[in-house]
Amino acid sequence: MTFKTLDDLTDIAGKRVLVRVDLNVPVKDGVVTDATRIERVAPTIRELSEKGAKVILLAHFGRPKGEPVADMSLKTIAPAVEDVLDQRVHFGADCIGDKAKNAIAEMSDGDVLLLENTRFHKGEEKNEAEFVKALAANGDIYVNDAFSAAHRAHASTEGLAHHLPAYAGRTMQAELEALEKGLGQPKRPVVAIVGGAKVSTKIDLLQNLVTKVDALVIGGGMANTFIAAKGINVGKSLCEHDLADTAKAIIAAADKAGCAIVLPEDGVIAREFKAGADNEVVDINAIPADAMVLDVGPKSIAAVNDWISKAETLVWNGPLGAFEIAPFDKATVAVAKHAAARTRQGSLVSVAGGGDTVAALNHAEVADDFSYVSTAGGAFLEWMEGKPLPGVDILKQK
Repeated sequence: MTFKTLDDLTDIAGKRVLVRVDLNVPVKDGVVTDATRIERVAPTIRELSEKGAKVILLAHFGRPKGEPVADMSLKTIAPAVEDVLDQRVHFGADCIGDKAKNAIAEMSDGDVLLLENTRFHKGEEKNEAEFVKALAANGDIYVNDAFSAAHRAHASTEGLAHHLPAYAGRTMQAELEALEKGLGQPKRPVVAIVGGAKVSTKIDLLQNLVTKVDALVIGGGMANTFIAAKGINVGKSLCEHDLADTAKAIIAAADKAGCAIVLPEDGVIAREFKAGADNEVVDINAIPADAMVLDVGPKSIAAVNDWISKAETLVWNGPLGAFEIAPFDKATVAVAKHAAARTRQGSLVSVAGGGDTVAALNHAEVADDFSYVSTAGGAFLEWMEGKPLPGVDILKQK
């Protein structure tokens, strides 16, 4: 990987380091309810602080559309950042101009300052040159530790790297190294699991993966669209019948690329979508007209686990069934546990990402056993789709 990291930063005591972080965390009644994203960037902040840098945090929060919005102020997030760092975090009431300049002027070496929401200015999302210059005036060095925002060419995620020496923070570094092992230069065979509700949201992803992996496991509601495209009746299951031709084209592209498409052989069906609903396992060719498939069955689990047993690398995005509702979580949990066990043995590099996937792995209590679990959402998906990530590409050029 051709980008600079904190290992390349020396003699930074007293330097103003602008650090782009992701603090777009869930908040309820003014209190942060999940500090995972703050915990992810804490190592970078601590390292820079301990080296005597003046650490100036840049972040967005919500979608204020270029105007100050009181309940989207990062001042709400500052106490949670303090708790995670166990260190005083100062706050600047703007990210540019006199308010930012004055707050920075009061900093001592090793201090941490959180500046106000970058999206309170229209220039942030438009990556406007004047706004970028105003941000850059506050720093000597730029560190990007927000992979989750790297798919957007905004002022604080891409523009700043044109004006200041640019480096990847520890979270960005870990993410990029994990992704390189996942699809960039992976050990083969590579197996990808793609689940979720709809094919329509993951067409680009599937089209890219069939050219990159040795086997593509399709699960969740989207598997029904592929099954229906083969002329099999899926009953009342979630299915995008209008995408049958798309599903056929993906199967054809996989065949041409030598990628095995792994579809369910059996399914767990029910007549109603609720916890504890009466259910049974049926062959995928025998789905009753009045039933819906809510999970894959034991034969399918065995087939997926067999592929994982043969794999050197696993990339996972999306659950195999309606894992939020028991008992339709069985397949996702069983496969996650098998992948985790092989990872713990050192036999598998496992990279997973996406909101539902993180939730599913946490539900299976194996997230910590995977090689890397990305919390990046959109950026992770666009990386899997093979699309350029502006915030990453500019770091590689520096």
